Amino acid sequence: MEKETGTLEQYKKDVYQKLKYLSYAPIIFISALTGQRVNKLFDLINHVAEQNALRISTSVLNQVINEAIAIVQPPSDKGRRLRIYYGTQVSTKPPTFVVFVNDKKLFHFSYERYLVNQLRKEFGMEGTPIRIIAREKTDKEAKKEGF
Repeated sequence: MEKETGTLEQYKKDVYQKLKYLSYAPIIFISALTGQRVNKLFDLINHVAEQNALRISTSVLNQVINEAIAIVQPPSDKGRRLRIYYGTQVSTKPPTFVVFVNDKKLFHFSYERYLVNQLRKEFGMEGTPIRIIAREKTDKEAKKEGF
């Protein structure tokens, strides 16, 4: 591809436009002809592998979740508001979190995406998907556990 001023940025913009669901993935341009930036590729691969294996303590995770809830209130439907009791990381590669809520039906995709964005803002996690799984806990169970 011929290189002109702004070509790479425009191409990157086009890729992210067509692959919106991969907005977390970094893009690097390399040259098969000259080998330009190939060494940066391996640095990026190592960085993404570290991000993919990132482990977050439950207490720090819950601080971030509580701050996110304070900024944007969880959704409600027919007078019932989503309550997020707490979250915990259950695995890495990719980072997977379970959040315990009062009603899974109230945990809308848009609010899940908001929480993912808050996690990325706080911890980076560049180049790796983030999974959030909602599990229900009744108010009685949550109170029993101190939430």
